[in-house]
Amino acid sequence: MSAGASVAVCNRKLAHDFFIGKVFEAGIVLKGSEIKSIRSGAATLDGSFIHLDRYGRPVWINAHIGPYTFDTEGSFNPTRSRFLLLHKKEIDELRGAVERKGESIFPVKLYFAHGLVKLQIAICKAKKLHDKRQDLKKRVEEREMARSVRSRRAR
Repeated sequence: MSAGASVAVCNRKLAHDFFIGKVFEAGIVLKGSEIKSIRSGAATLDGSFIHLDRYGRPVWINAHIGPYTFDTEGSFNPTRSRFLLLHKKEIDELRGAVERKGESIFPVKLYFAHGLVKLQIAICKAKKLHDKRQDLKKRVEEREMARSVRSRRAR
């Protein structure tokens, strides 16, 4: 993410359920009213994923971008499929990841970079239950260590 970027939506649950691998920045083919909806905060990444269609193009599926309040156009589908804009090398890398067993592509963040809407996507692998427990235990230990350091400074 570049220095002039502001995050509109973040997929916080992704890090809990998946190991996040390589990350890519993708442009999105959107309509004008969808961009205004994203600016107003009417977008969610929950349940959305990236799929490569039969032509090898990356498609963002099941993302919900709510209708813009002042939209004059009557037909609006909030969960329509949206094409992603990536370089050919990046698409080839995504295709290789999908062909490997157990790896999927999910959106991480939706943000504005220099006036353009960008989607940060990542190659992810599902966590097992014991991995989630280890992460939780690690977070608790780090929190306790930070708490003890703060209490020592206060004395």
